[in-house]
Amino acid sequence: MAKNRFNQSWLHDHINDPYVKMAQRDGYRARAAYKLKEIDEQDKLIRPGQVIVDLGAAPGSWSQYARNKLAASKNRVDGGIDGTIIALDLLPMDPVADVHFIQGDFRDDEVLGRLEEVLGERQVDLVLSDMAPNLSGVAVADAARVEHICDLALEFSQRHLKPEGALLVKCFHGSGYSQIVEKFKHQFKIVAPRKPKASRDKSSETFILGKNLKNPG
Repeated sequence: MAKNRFNQSWLHDHINDPYVKMAQRDGYRARAAYKLKEIDEQDKLIRPGQVIVDLGAAPGSWSQYARNKLAASKNRVDGGIDGTIIALDLLPMDPVADVHFIQGDFRDDEVLGRLEEVLGERQVDLVLSDMAPNLSGVAVADAARVEHICDLALEFSQRHLKPEGALLVKCFHGSGYSQIVEKFKHQFKIVAPRKPKASRDKSSETFILGKNLKNPG
C-alpha cells in the first residue's frame, strides 16, 4: 500500500509540475532541459561556435537545449547550428537535429574512436553530464556509484577539454559529496555548486560546475 501511495503521490506531483508542462509546450523530452537552461543563463556556458559533448544524453533534453541555443545564434537562413554537439549514451536515443549521437560506453576504445572521428583535431569547450546511476537506497553504495560517474566525467574532461573549457555534472548532496567537490578543485581553477529552481526541492540533486583546467592534458 505504501508503495502505491508513493507512486500516486509522484504521479500527482509530476502531472502538476510546471516544468513538465513547460517541457510539453516547448517540445523538450524532459523537464531536465530547464535545469541546464537556468545554469546556462547564470554562467553563460553555451556560446556560438562551441564543441559540446553531452555524456549520458538520453532521452536528449540537454542536447535539445544546447542545439536550440546554437541554432538561435546562427545568422543564416539555411538552418543548422553554429557549433558541434556530440551526444553519447549506453541507451538508444531518438535523433535530435544537428546532434551527432553515439550509442555506447564512452570508456570503450571503439566508442572513443567514433567520438574522436567527429572531433577531428578539435578540443571540447563544454562537457555536460546529467548521468545518474540506478540508486539502491543503500547510502554507502549509492555514494560510491555517484562518485564513480563523476570520476568518469572528470577523466573524460581532463583528456578532451580545452584549457579554458567547462564541465557540468549532476551530483547528490550526502555521503561522498565533499570528496567529489575536492576532486573538482584539484582539476579546475573555478568550482561552484548549482541548484537550479527546476531541480525539485525534495531532491538532494545538485550540480557541480568546473571551469578552466589547472593542468590541461
